[in-house]
Amino acid sequence: MFSKIATPIIAIIIFLGLWELLVWANGWPNFKMASPSDLPPAFWKYKELFLEMGWQTLWRTVVGLFLAVIVGTAIGMIIGFSRIARDALYPLLIGFNAIPKATLVPVISLLFIGQHDFNTILMAFMISFFPIAVSVGIGLSTLEPEYRDILRALGASKATIFWKIALPKTLPEFFGALKVSATLAFIGTNLVEIVSPHGRGLGALFKSGETNGDYPLMFAVLIALAFLGIVLYYAVIFLERIFAGWADREAG
Repeated sequence: MFSKIATPIIAIIIFLGLWELLVWANGWPNFKMASPSDLPPAFWKYKELFLEMGWQTLWRTVVGLFLAVIVGTAIGMIIGFSRIARDALYPLLIGFNAIPKATLVPVISLLFIGQHDFNTILMAFMISFFPIAVSVGIGLSTLEPEYRDILRALGASKATIFWKIALPKTLPEFFGALKVSATLAFIGTNLVEIVSPHGRGLGALFKSGETNGDYPLMFAVLIALAFLGIVLYYAVIFLERIFAGWADREAG
């Protein structure tokens, strides 16, 4: 248990040390490349803004991710249980996911003018539902047909087959995709906050630092985003251990 906590902390300290050494070795001023030692004053100076805008970014990201879980799971169930739906939807999903999401921000902003919260949540959802849909779809489509045949012979309904066999089988793949989606959701949130600024969230704080040439503030925002991403990632791991901890025990 101690090593699981100490190892990532040591890794982060080493990363910050190498970052500080890189800036010092190249003699970069903080208006070119901020160093870790420049960040604490920035955090302290704008502490109230970090708390306020960090919360704004976090709750929109979590809501967008929650919607991605619901919709992604539903789509995954459809493509997992139906070959026709899989053949029809996969090209659409892949094509949509291939579109750079930054190009969609102006479109969404024009479609929903003034709906800043909705636009941000929508982008977080759009960028994070794809891994969940694909992982659930693959997990269900690769379910051994013998299980289905045996349960059907015993009179089990499709709903029973899903809850008793299909759902538990897909949980490891689902949580693996959820870890990826959790980080992608932050990217979607900040795309809207930066590309279509509305004065809210950490993206707006980053934009303010860029406008004023405050590089320590900009890098402090990046570290704050990384911290929130790590927190959400470990929240997913906590849920995974509750609902799919058996997968790790079986692997071990």
